[in-house]
This record gives sequence, structure tokens and C-alpha cells, in this order.
Amino acid sequence: MKGDRKRGLSIKVVTALYSVIAIIILTAVVVFIGYHLFERNVTANYEKYTTTVLENAYIIASDYSFGDMIAERKMPDGYEDMRERLNKIKENSDITYLYAIYFEDIDDIHSLCYAINTKTKEELENGGIYTYMGTTCEPGSFEDETLLILQEAVKNRQTESGVLDGYSEDYGHMLNGYKVIYDSNGDPAGLLCVEIDVNDIRSELGRYVRTTLLFVAIFTVVAIGIYVTKIEYSLIYPITGVTAASQDFINNIGDLDAMDESVKKLQQMDIRSENEVGDLYRTVSKMETDMAGQLRNILKMQNGLMVLMADMVEVRDSDTGSHIQKTAAYVKLILEGLKRKGYYRELLTKEYIEGVVKSAPLHDIGKIQIPDAVLNKTGKLTEEEFEIMKTHTSSGKAIIDKAISDVEGENYLTEARNMAAYHHERWDGKGYPEGLSGEDIPLSARVMAVADVLDALTSPRVYKPAFPLSKAMSIIEEGEGVQFDPKCVEVLKESLPEVKEILKRLNPGYTEE
Repeated sequence: MKGDRKRGLSIKVVTALYSVIAIIILTAVVVFIGYHLFERNVTANYEKYTTTVLENAYIIASDYSFGDMIAERKMPDGYEDMRERLNKIKENSDITYLYAIYFEDIDDIHSLCYAINTKTKEELENGGIYTYMGTTCEPGSFEDETLLILQEAVKNRQTESGVLDGYSEDYGHMLNGYKVIYDSNGDPAGLLCVEIDVNDIRSELGRYVRTTLLFVAIFTVVAIGIYVTKIEYSLIYPITGVTAASQDFINNIGDLDAMDESVKKLQQMDIRSENEVGDLYRTVSKMETDMAGQLRNILKMQNGLMVLMADMVEVRDSDTGSHIQKTAAYVKLILEGLKRKGYYRELLTKEYIEGVVKSAPLHDIGKIQIPDAVLNKTGKLTEEEFEIMKTHTSSGKAIIDKAISDVEGENYLTEARNMAAYHHERWDGKGYPEGLSGEDIPLSARVMAVADVLDALTSPRVYKPAFPLSKAMSIIEEGEGVQFDPKCVEVLKESLPEVKEILKRLNPGYTEE
């Protein structure tokens, strides 16, 4: 059922959600790629820096024939001078360690010994001490994987500098630069090494990610705000406006004035977008305009057909001049009076009143099947003739029932059938054709009963002249609560000025005398 249909997310929410998802995915890709590019670039710069420091230190070591010192395991006078110059390199750079090592047994990676190490002034002032030639490296100072690489460099007589990315629990991430030192005979004697702490790389990468995410978050908020505002104006407003106007138009089908107002509201939106939204607006606007025109013609045709059918009866009935116009006017007057006083509030909707007034001319449609001899008899009807005349109610009901089953439109034809069938029922249950009483009689028929009698009393007939309104009202008042619904009579009595206007307009020559 329509009322049970679940409502989905609005276009605004869906658009914003998809936009956020897209930005998150794009951000993840950008951060991932940027992280690795940034890491590679920073690492490359650190490696280049490590190699540069290493090469400068190697030049100094070569000046002092450090390879021969290591090969001979001696520390001549120049040993401390060399250390002092290497200390200055460490002092003036960002490296963490600068030292030289050698394998006591090249085939044993754990036979590693120091050849020299360096200290800054600050380190010395804080208790740092030098390590001299032949000092065995502490176990665990180097990972076995690193030792194997260093061993391989010596064995292979490697000439170019190398850089390792190392890690230990004590020192974290370190970048290790190394270069084989040769003696004067060209034999490898040891390795000159520098180490630089690259834990800062991780910190820099973390700052990069945080900065990127912060920027993206700010960008996302601003972009989504602008985007949603743009969507609101260019998409959501037109679509919701067209939808609301279309729904309003559908709800008002049958009410020409309300339909015209719906079309007017839609046209006032004046959407000029040259895209699918604009095409939708113009299509719906044209469709509503065309439908309103077509429905107006259909409703006019329906009303015309009803009046035509009623006129066919009126033409045959010589006593009922302008009867359908007057009864319809009285019916409208009484229904609006009942609504004004708050009677039958749930039933008396605008649509109901319009439907009853529109179909009121059909209340005597059954007379089309009454023979002329009975319908237009100038004298009093016999009992048998009166029974024939009474059949116009059941005949009218059958005719309209047939129309209801053959065509769509039962909503307004239902009250036409009720009026045709039951407008001769009485409040006290003594009417015909079914002897209904009180509110068991359809409201439209109770209203028509009063309107029909009022017109009969104030109009001339072959068997009587037109009664003055005062006399007609006196007769109707006598039937209040007996023949007629008391509320209908009450409303009629309160509407005498309007009744007089109807009589003057539709009863030429009528006087109240």
C-alpha cells in the first residue's frame, strides 16, 4: 500500500554521502601514494647524506694510511690526529656514529673488532670514552644479516660505498653507511662506517599523514558544503518542487480551480536549467497544463451529459420548467449551510458537496421510463398510476447503477444514484421505495427531498398555482422531523434571503404574494 512504502534517503543525503565516500577513497589513495613517495624521497636524501659524510671521512682515513694501521694492528702518532679530524666531521654533521671495524677472522662474522671510533665534545663531557684498535665489538652490536653483508663486501673487495637500512631494539631504525678500507698493498683491511638515526623519518612521515588528513578534512567540509548548496539549488529544489506540484495536482484532480492553482504554482518556479532537470520541469509543466485542459473538457462534457439527460426528462415533463437548475441551487445552498453549522462534518467535504451538486440534475432520471399519460396527466393520479409514478426512483437507481458499472466515475455517480433512488424517502420511514428512515437515508437524498419539495411548492403546476415562499416554508416546517431531516429544514429557514434570490433568478414572474 502507498502508506506503507518506506521512504529512502533524500537526494541531498545520498549525494553528500557518496561525495564523502569518494573523497575518503581518493584521500586514502593520495595518502598511500604520497606516503611511499615521501618515504622514498626522504630515505634517498638520508642515504645520499650518509654517503657524502662517509666519503669525506674516507678521504681523511686515506690521508693517514689507515688501512696499514689496521693491517698491522698499530696505533702510531697519526692515529689520534686522524681521530681528531674524524671527530670534527661527526661534530659538524648529523650522523650518530662514525667508526672503523675489521674482522679478526674474515670467515667468522662474530670476530668483529673496532679499529677506531669518534666522539663529539658533548659526548666526551658527558662521560663518553674512546674505543681503541683491537677492542672487540659487543655481542649484539650488529645483526647477523648486517655482518654477512659487511663480510661479503670485504671478501669481494668492494670499492663503492654501501648503505644498509638496519633496525635494533636498542637503537631503532638506523641507516648504516660502509666502505672497505684498503692497505698500501691493495688488500682489504677493514671498513669505515657511519650510522645515522632515521627514526625521525617515521616522525616526519607521521606529520605528513596528519597534515594531509587535516587538510583533506577541512577541504571535505568546505567542498561538501559548497557542493550540497549547489545541489540544493540546481537539483533538489527543482525536483522536490516539481514532485510537490505534481502530487498536489494529482490530489486535486476533479477540482478545476485547485488544478489550475497547482499548474500556476509549478509555472511560477520558472526553472530555466538547460539539462535533464530543466527538461523534466518543462515536460511535467506541459503535461499538467494539457491534463488540466483535457480534464476541464471532460468534466464539462460530464456535466453537459448529465444536464442533457435531465433535460430529456424535463422536456417530457410539462410541469418541471427549470426544475433541475433550481433543485441543484437549493441542494448547494443546504449543503453549504450544513457545513457552515458543523453538521455532518466528516461527510461534508469540498469534494462531496461538489459531487452532489454536480449530479443533482439526475435525481429524476428515472422519469424517462414513466409513460407520458402518467407523467403529464393533468388531473389527480389514480392509485395504480401513482404506483407507476413511484417506480421512477427504482428506475433511476437502475439506470445510474448501470452507468457506474460501465464507466469509471463511481465517486460522484454514487450520490446521483442515492438521490435518484431515495429522494422520496421520509424521515419517519413512510416514504418510498424502501421505507428508509432517519439517517439511514443517504444525506444527499435527504437534502434533495427538501429541495425537490421546495421547488414543487414554489413552481406552478397544471393542478395548482405557485405557492408564495412563506406558505411553502410553512408546509416544509410542518414536515420537519416527519418528512424531512430537521437539520436540513433548519438550514433552509436560515437561508431565506438566498432562496429568494434563486427564485427571482430561475422562476421568471415569481412573486411572494
